[in-house]
Amino acid sequence: MEPYLEQNIEGKIGTQKYLCTISWRNGELLMDEPESIGGRDLGPDPFSTFLASLAGCTLSTLRMYIDRKGWDIPEIQISMNLAQQAGEELETTIFKTLTFSGNVSEEQKERLLVIADKCPISKLLKGNIIINTTI
Repeated sequence: MEPYLEQNIEGKIGTQKYLCTISWRNGELLMDEPESIGGRDLGPDPFSTFLASLAGCTLSTLRMYIDRKGWDIPEIQISMNLAQQAGEELETTIFKTLTFSGNVSEEQKERLLVIADKCPISKLLKGNIIINTTI
């Protein structure tokens, strides 16, 4: 199986609690935790970064579909959060709310809901994920 990315995502942490530098092919991202739990809030926390990835993928997928259909929807907005419940297995629910500018019919909204769940990150999350960690 070939890796999806041309270059690996790289990360490092020093002695400052929670502050991580994540590098990708074209830049760096700081990740941190909020001050309320001991971080310095210098960047998004891992959960925010995770949701940002899903948000960006959902928005891009919707934009491509809307453009291909020629619909007059100039702006798409997304609001996201998640909740977790411990039980026999950890259950995570992601809450995603989409809003559109312009006049969007009920039929278009129904189709856009289906398309939103077809973005590659949504498919990844709904599939079988194996995390292979090595040292």
